[in-house]
Amino acid sequence: MAEQRKTKNSAAKIAANNRYTAKMYDEIKVRVPKGEKDVLKQYAKEHYRSLNGFILDAVYTYLEKADNTQTETTE
Repeated sequence: MAEQRKTKNSAAKIAANNRYTAKMYDEIKVRVPKGEKDVLKQYAKEHYRSLNGFILDAVYTYLEKADNTQTETTE
């Protein structure tokens, strides 16, 4: 059996990753009641999604439905 090596990232790599993340992404903090994070993580995992992906899907689905409802009421 091949031995797996765990390597730590260098400080330079971590700094480069942080710069890239700051340049490419905005961050939004979401607060949920104690225990809800685990419930959401489990749900996301059961549906083969990351928690971040699950939350983004939920937000975009909500926005899409809101846009469709708004369009229907103005027609």
